[in-house]
Amino acid sequence: MSAKKLVLWAIAALFIAAVLSFAVTYSVRFTEAAVVTTFGKASETSDRSDPGLHFKLPYPIQSVTKYDTRERYIQARSETQQTADNFQIVVEGFATYRVSDPLAFYRRFSSAAGGNRPIDHFREAEELLRSRLRAALGETSKFRMSDLFVERVGGSKLPELERLILAQMSGQSESGESLSAYGLSVTTVGVDRIVLPEATTQAVMDKMAANRVRLAGQYTAEGTARATTIKAAADADAQRIRAFAQSRAKEIIARGEQEAAKFLAEQDEFPELAVFIQNIELMRSVLAKKLTLVLSSRDFGMKLFSPDALRDLEQGKLPVDLEQMPGGGLNAGSSLEDGR
Repeated sequence: MSAKKLVLWAIAALFIAAVLSFAVTYSVRFTEAAVVTTFGKASETSDRSDPGLHFKLPYPIQSVTKYDTRERYIQARSETQQTADNFQIVVEGFATYRVSDPLAFYRRFSSAAGGNRPIDHFREAEELLRSRLRAALGETSKFRMSDLFVERVGGSKLPELERLILAQMSGQSESGESLSAYGLSVTTVGVDRIVLPEATTQAVMDKMAANRVRLAGQYTAEGTARATTIKAAADADAQRIRAFAQSRAKEIIARGEQEAAKFLAEQDEFPELAVFIQNIELMRSVLAKKLTLVLSSRDFGMKLFSPDALRDLEQGKLPVDLEQMPGGGLNAGSSLEDGR
């Protein structure tokens, strides 16, 4: 046998060995799980989750379907939901999931419409998950707008809503099956967007305006009540102070009248002398100031400024006119001798 034939036979042998090795072996990555089926049927031992090289019977006796077990992401389309206080909002949610049981996943989705490839299985599974997510978003109806949108940090009940959505998705469906029966597990659920329709936005603004008007009325009423209370207390205090001042003034007037009574009695004994002394005090007060006065000697208190004042004194009369005194209660015509 020539060298050329040996080379051809060697190449053919290597090719046959490669084909046979490809037909009877398969590898599983650490991010994958495989399901080995015999004549298209999977048994309880068909699950291969250990990474590395594995052996199988050649096709069509046995075939291998591999699934990526890493987390995958799905987004639900916008859904209009109604809150507990009858507001319409548009909610968008998302979820992450992974294949937790490759065998159950294969049994549920291997007959997916459109093909028997793993990508077809995932597409069918994601349709199921989106349907469950949209249904679970109905948990929004248990919350009010004021529960979801708050001013203070950490006061929103949005995390609680997400926990309820996760529990609803992972629980049993209307047919009584949970996601574990499909070989799936949901790891995360979130609400990434909430949009207010135009009508809802206007309703929220109107409600906020009405709330502000209510608060303004409440504060105005409280302020008016406090002002009335303060004014009533101030009026009571003023009345009490006024009554005390009037009572005190009456006491002072009465005491002054009592003290002045004896002096008035003494002045009644010598009325001309009393008027004379008052005129002297008036002259002292007027002359103490640098003033020029032009007055008639007939004016009250000006008798001492008359040229006849000294003559009256020489004749023993006080130069006063009792009739000019206000009230005129003293006896006119009294002489200086009568006052001794």
